[in-house]
Amino acid sequence: MVEENLLVPLDNYLKAGIHIGTKFKTKYMEKFIYKIRPDGLLVLNVQEINGRLGLASNMINQYESEDIIVVCRRENGWKTVKEFTKATGIKSFAGRYPPGILTNPNLKNFTEFKLMLVVDPWPDKNAINDAIKTGIPIISLCDTNNECNNIDLVVPCNNKGKKSLGLVFWILANEYLKSKKKKLKESIEDFTAE
Repeated sequence: MVEENLLVPLDNYLKAGIHIGTKFKTKYMEKFIYKIRPDGLLVLNVQEINGRLGLASNMINQYESEDIIVVCRRENGWKTVKEFTKATGIKSFAGRYPPGILTNPNLKNFTEFKLMLVVDPWPDKNAINDAIKTGIPIISLCDTNNECNNIDLVVPCNNKGKKSLGLVFWILANEYLKSKKKKLKESIEDFTAE
């Protein structure tokens, strides 16, 4: 693996456990799996993770912060998603996604977005359904056990671990701010701290 082509040093990926999957795999996620460990856990290909994070960054960088929404129902990602919002100005829902805010203009919290990023397609399925109805593209972080129907860009990674999610969102924030000619003040530790 060529270290200089990575968004962060390989050691950062490995320490965060971004490549450690579950013991289950779906047909769609099979192509991102590097190997199976002796304990049965599936290991994701770090080059694929890095490449997909690069694609996700490029996609996110094309939009202004007010045009993007991040949704995270999974509690392990709440702190990280809030840190991402603070750093980039991109709106997020950490916790329960309010149904209909993208599809029902009669709601007082109705909002229009041009891109959605979800942390896990299973718990965030209501947000994905709203995005499908409005026709906005969806980027999703997906572990080895995720179904990826209706996702426009899959980013394979451990979407359950706090450190893994922290690293993913630190990379996305760093790349986003770089594209806007700004500098990310927060460190990886700010995003990954327990």
